[in-house]
Amino acid sequence: MDAALQAPTSVARASALPLAVVKLGGSIVRSGQLAGWLEVLAGVERPIVIVPGGGALADEVRQCQRQLGFGDSTAHRMALLAMDQLAWAIAGVRSGFAVGVAPEELREILQRGLAAVWAPSALIAARTDLEATWRLTSDSLALWLAGKLGASDCCVVKSATVPRGSLSADALMGDGVVDEAFSAMLAETAIRTTIFGQGDEAVLGSYLAGRSPAHASVVA
Repeated sequence: MDAALQAPTSVARASALPLAVVKLGGSIVRSGQLAGWLEVLAGVERPIVIVPGGGALADEVRQCQRQLGFGDSTAHRMALLAMDQLAWAIAGVRSGFAVGVAPEELREILQRGLAAVWAPSALIAARTDLEATWRLTSDSLALWLAGKLGASDCCVVKSATVPRGSLSADALMGDGVVDEAFSAMLAETAIRTTIFGQGDEAVLGSYLAGRSPAHASVVA
């Protein structure tokens, strides 16, 4: 297992709060919500690693797979590249965010007082311990990364309205909110996982700052 990423202690973003991984669903780009979420994350004085979804770019991979007929392993690599592209887009439209791949790169970004944005393809594409199908997408990869980095939290952000309370990962999977591997990955990593939806920007900011609990938690 990769060495755990420790939160820096001497930078503006550092605090008594531990590292959190935040998964930003690609759907929030299509819905025009991305800027609001980034505004909240930029203001949080806490070590944060952002995992972007593939969004419309991943949808294009699905369409291309249907048209050309290549296998899921190829589609998986292409979808990882879609996540890379959105990572660079996030860092390109907002100051205070920088792209990293490996744990040591993410650590260096956090030590500079920035939020890290994960571009996963170079780290993930050749791994044989992760399923290379559409069952495992950026949702499960966010949990996987949180486990590798020793993060205390994985916060999943979606564009749709999210119910309140304790939510079953299996139920969310059945509703198409998270991918099919999410429940097993949550059970494996045992990371505290919360989910946020449309209109929850302030809720996420308050939760990450340690001021209030999340409105919706996810259990395996």
